[in-house]
Amino acid sequence: MAELELSAGVVEYEDTGGNGPVVVLLHGVAMDGSLWRHVVADLRDGHRCIVPTLPLGGHRRPMRPDADLSVLGVARLVAEFLEALDLTDVTLVMNDWGGAQALVADGRDQRIGKLVITSCEAFDNFPPGLPGSNLYASAKMPGGLNVAFTLLKFKPMRRLPMTWGRMSRRPVPDAVMDAWFRPLWTSADIRRDLRKYVLGVPSKAELLRWAEALRTFDRPALVAWAAEDKVMPPEHGRRLAGMLPKGELVEISDSYTLIPEDRPEELARHLREFLRHG
Repeated sequence: MAELELSAGVVEYEDTGGNGPVVVLLHGVAMDGSLWRHVVADLRDGHRCIVPTLPLGGHRRPMRPDADLSVLGVARLVAEFLEALDLTDVTLVMNDWGGAQALVADGRDQRIGKLVITSCEAFDNFPPGLPGSNLYASAKMPGGLNVAFTLLKFKPMRRLPMTWGRMSRRPVPDAVMDAWFRPLWTSADIRRDLRKYVLGVPSKAELLRWAEALRTFDRPALVAWAAEDKVMPPEHGRRLAGMLPKGELVEISDSYTLIPEDRPEELARHLREFLRHG
């Protein structure tokens, strides 16, 4: 993993290198860049894939104690990441995390040439669905995140509707999930960072303003949504595609939110097509 010193702290990232079009892939809460491992394996031939691990709980290097890790703060950190690597005309791809709306609303989308939104937080679905509500309740209680993630050491707990059972149709491999959760199991500072994010959601009015700002994004955009999503309503995907001036929609069957886990080949196929013609 490469490292980049940013204003909030050190961000680790994978960079496949090469001279092809740059694709930056972003993950959601309590995960790391390995979410995209299958998609990157497919795309790396002909594309430069860059996968940062955002400070959303799966990161191994705690951020500075005074770092702004609200939803908007993390979105600004993504913009800073693109600037620090001097990336332009980037295809920005995200799953589960809905920070693109904040990036656009905050006027920090100049380096984005194409946008790909796959099943993620949208409108006022922050934190999303039943798992998000459970995470928010845990973050509000002293020591709550420690308890919540300690329970996830027990494999059956991971498939409950209130945890990860509605995030993917197929169980994420235990070794992958262990790596995602280990920083939260072992570091109070990582739990502090995640708590900042979970509790750093703005008002419903602000969230809806962010979504409306997507109407100003005048570059190609693809919305790829899980048709059977239980956490991110499929209707949100349709609404987002309709708001984006150059948006197109594909719905992917036999998948829940984590399309890169459930249907990586299908998602990579749509990404390749969009990168070629979008």
